[in-house]
Amino acid sequence: MSEDSMTTSAWALACHSVAGSPPFPTLVLGDQALAVHALQEAAERQGLFLSGTASTLELLVQWPHNHAVIDLLVQQMAAGEQPDLRARCVPHSILRTHAPIPAPRQVFCTGANYRSHVLELAFDQTDSAGVGQTPEERRAISEQKMDERAKNGLPYAFVKLPSAVIGPHDPIVLPSGVTKPDWELELVVVMGRTARRVHRDEALSHVAGYCVGNDISARDLLYRHDLRSIGTDWMSCKSAPSFLPLGPHIVPASQVADPHNLQIQLRLNDQLMQDANTSEMIFDIARQIEYISSRVTLWPGDLVMTGSPAGNGTHYKRFLQGGDVVHGQIEGLGELRNPCIAEPLA
Repeated sequence: MSEDSMTTSAWALACHSVAGSPPFPTLVLGDQALAVHALQEAAERQGLFLSGTASTLELLVQWPHNHAVIDLLVQQMAAGEQPDLRARCVPHSILRTHAPIPAPRQVFCTGANYRSHVLELAFDQTDSAGVGQTPEERRAISEQKMDERAKNGLPYAFVKLPSAVIGPHDPIVLPSGVTKPDWELELVVVMGRTARRVHRDEALSHVAGYCVGNDISARDLLYRHDLRSIGTDWMSCKSAPSFLPLGPHIVPASQVADPHNLQIQLRLNDQLMQDANTSEMIFDIARQIEYISSRVTLWPGDLVMTGSPAGNGTHYKRFLQGGDVVHGQIEGLGELRNPCIAEPLA
């Protein structure tokens, strides 16, 4: 192990494979990785146990218990104990990194949840109501509406299919016929306890950790032209295969001092497109969990995409193309780097 990895008690939960093996859950310690199965053996020697070591999802089902055991073992390693575990670590750069939860059971997305994004929409989408207003007037009206919504309104949530999930370095496949594939970098909440009708004051105690996600969207499929009265078509817009790059790992909530103060940046071919802070959320994470759990049941391992800031392709009138590389990162949580390729012709 590297010197930093040997002395730190910081860790993250990931999913790797090697030499074509099935993906397996791993512990990430700096630049090193250790199979969670090895932790199980070390825990048993101390009369402890880890529940569900076959996958990251199974680990999350019993997260409070598993988190405590893993944290203890990592602290022992940092203190110079558990030499056999230290010897079994390998650089994670030699492994293939998958999405930390390759097949989550449920994925929820919160829309229009960043002040900068809502303001950008107000300026980009002109309509008859805004005719004759100065930019300052339009901004003031939008700010007033957001303040009122934050005070008395509700988050807007929708579902994205789990089959859209890919790893942090896998290619984004641009579907044939889609003309406006867009990016939306987001802080992703990973649930660690079942939540049903959870009050906001208790909501964060149900969170296992955080990771980085990119809510890829086909803007030209958002509305059905043949069924305008029905409105949005989220399945077509949001859930094509590869439309949810996720990763690179799950950082436990206990190691994220303030999820509402993280810098979030997305670059397209090294050009900075999104640059914001999670403090811009209109509805914080607790209120999102409160709202979603008031409508449905959240399970351990479920994902809550918390919204995206300004700087989408719609604003720049520049959408994803084959050959592009999308690089997204969130402070302290790692980064995604996904090439874009055209969907192969059948």
